[in-house]
Amino acid sequence: MTMSQLASSSAGLIIRQKEPRNLETPFEQLDSFLTPTELFYIRSHFPAPTLDIASYRLRIDGAVRKPFSLSLRELRDMKSERHVAVLECAGNSRVFLVPQARGAQWELGAVGNAEWTGVPLAALLERAGLDEEVCEIVFEGADRGTPTEEPIPPEPISYARSLPLDKAMRQEVLIAYQMNGRDLRPDHGYPVRAIVPGHYGMASVKWLTQIRAEREPFRGYWQTSDYAYWDQLDGMPIRRALAKIELKSEIARPRVYETVAPNHLYTVSGAAWTGESETTEIAVSTDGGHSWAAARFVDPIHRYAWRRWEFDWLTPKKPGRYTLMARAKDASGRVQPEKHDPNNGSYVINHPLPIEVFVDDSASTSA
Repeated sequence: MTMSQLASSSAGLIIRQKEPRNLETPFEQLDSFLTPTELFYIRSHFPAPTLDIASYRLRIDGAVRKPFSLSLRELRDMKSERHVAVLECAGNSRVFLVPQARGAQWELGAVGNAEWTGVPLAALLERAGLDEEVCEIVFEGADRGTPTEEPIPPEPISYARSLPLDKAMRQEVLIAYQMNGRDLRPDHGYPVRAIVPGHYGMASVKWLTQIRAEREPFRGYWQTSDYAYWDQLDGMPIRRALAKIELKSEIARPRVYETVAPNHLYTVSGAAWTGESETTEIAVSTDGGHSWAAARFVDPIHRYAWRRWEFDWLTPKKPGRYTLMARAKDASGRVQPEKHDPNNGSYVINHPLPIEVFVDDSASTSA
């Protein structure tokens, strides 16, 4: 495994796929609570659509009493809220899976933390008047095409995902039009996208054109064929949709295969996050997981946001290859799992990730 060897875009993002655009944040550049928009990872399933703002309408319909549509201006005139939330691609860190799994070979940077501005989804649903039988809310984007993973649909489809009604009605779920205080960029869903804090990024549908209330569970391609995992029901394997982000921590520095000086104080740093809880403890191992020591958080608890952390490591006197790992604990007492769960396929890679570094006299002592 090598890290960050693909060419970078002009904005400094690592290219994982040119078309549709799938670009990764160089995670070793983590140095702020909010990820700069120009360094925020980009995940696309199809080429980014171009929407005419003059004719753009966001439709809210389905099993509602009063369907309606909004222009971008009408949406922006509504009462807005701001929420900081981490978005993580469900396939983030796929490169660490052994054997290699199919899909974009994300390393550590298909994750970012941003401030989102928009209208709570609940306000739109309340205005529409939901039928009593509604159980899910479907987001549909303007991006459209034919998926490449089996089973392939018989015709092009739009990207769409659903949310359970109880999550959809929570105040933190936004129909957003700004990211980090500025209008969304085209690759991040301009003019409007969903933001679902606590859920993997595929739930936060970009280029949003329709919000639809459903009386039955949605069985679309990205709800069942992709972005799903295996579970058991009455002893039988069944597919369920991926949803909430699982507890995870990553090391930003040192980067993989970095060379550091021996007998030198090095500040190991990274970030930790989770979905519907808070990260409360962080530990670091410098011997491949045999022993662990507490690290310190840089950021306070902010639900749905990541927390950066640091750990002072006195590097070994003996030159050689060493494996660093980070492990988080949440408010409920859960700790990151020791290994990847195969029921998740090539998704939810949230076990402690091995970051191999070299200790050698040739390294600069300026780290």
